[in-house]
Amino acid sequence: MKTEVRIDKWLWAMRIFKTRTVATDSCKKGRVTLRTPGGEVVAKPSRMIKIDDVINVRKPPITYSFRVKALTENRLGAKLVPDYMENITPKEQYDMLDVIRISGFIDRRKGLGRPTKREGRDLAKFTDDIYTSGDDSDWAFDFDEDDFIDNL
Repeated sequence: MKTEVRIDKWLWAMRIFKTRTVATDSCKKGRVTLRTPGGEVVAKPSRMIKIDDVINVRKPPITYSFRVKALTENRLGAKLVPDYMENITPKEQYDMLDVIRISGFIDRRKGLGRPTKREGRDLAKFTDDIYTSGDDSDWAFDFDEDDFIDNL
């Protein structure tokens, strides 16, 4: 059994990332850190990990934390993953996901991009209410032609 494994291979094998290329890119972008006695270290893809290391993976908007229980370089079935790692992500991180789910689509700044179906319905209802109001007196003009004739 191996005593050390590359972090990008392990992340891919544990199904944290879909492909090894994505795992490598995340390491290069600084989204993967390794908790060491001296503090957190940004992990390069070739960084070797050992059993009991703690790995933090930032997948916005939350940061996942995993403890290494066993090492492997080969991709595992989903049922075997708990034997090789322990998910120690704090509950607060998962609560942030719930808040985002409840609040709706927040990645888009207001006013940018196409309106959603809901926004489109609200906009259509708003404009229909303005133009199809039962009382046309709001749009009727209250003046006579005599008001425009200059009094000399």
